[in-house]
Amino acid sequence: MLKEERHKIILNEVALHNRVLLTDIAEILEVSIDTVRRDVKELDTEGRLRKVHGGAISLGFVNVTSQNQHVYALEEKRMIAKKAVSLLKNGSVILMDGGTTCLEMAKAIPSDLQLTCFTLSLPVAMELLEKAGTQVIFVGGQVSKEAQITVGAHVMHHLSEINVDYSFIGTGYVDPNFGLTEFDWEIVQIKKAVLAASRNTVLLSISEKINSQHRYKTCDISAISTMVTELAPTDPKLDLFRTKNIELL
Repeated sequence: MLKEERHKIILNEVALHNRVLLTDIAEILEVSIDTVRRDVKELDTEGRLRKVHGGAISLGFVNVTSQNQHVYALEEKRMIAKKAVSLLKNGSVILMDGGTTCLEMAKAIPSDLQLTCFTLSLPVAMELLEKAGTQVIFVGGQVSKEAQITVGAHVMHHLSEINVDYSFIGTGYVDPNFGLTEFDWEIVQIKKAVLAASRNTVLLSISEKINSQHRYKTCDISAISTMVTELAPTDPKLDLFRTKNIELL
């Protein structure tokens, strides 16, 4: 496989899943980890992704700001955000995860909507501070430099003491039979705490992530109340999810 082809695949995987491991990319490309490491280093030098220990992250993920021009599938994520906001009503108490899709949802929330929002995400919290009707409660703790969310036991303890109407979460991988998965064990523990802290959990996911899975399981798909994609709820790609007793938006 030519280097240009490898680079294209690496960039697509990083953009789609936000963060990838060198070992996973080596398996996909059927090359050595040293080859992937050199490719990732070159792509980092070119400013096309960010090299981190053991893997790589997308520029859209590492620099989650309102001015970010590197967000993958931005229009699809804006469609998802608009649908997710339709679930909100005055007086709702919600919990928002981190990531680019949740940030787009935060941007889409009307300023005059009266909400209380707990969040683990620094970018989401900063965006919501611009909304006059939203009371923002930041769940503090150690901040993950890569994911820009708070992590650790302190966060999980705080989450155990709340019970919100809706939580809105993203995922790296989603499969109708295997559920939600990630490659980061610490992030999985935080997402489990988010699930436990909410009456209804809403998954925000672009359809490209459908039928993908990784090592560590966050939850069964049945733990999700609603799944929001950019697709129409009747799209055949969602047929298997329709059998899992979850609402599709």
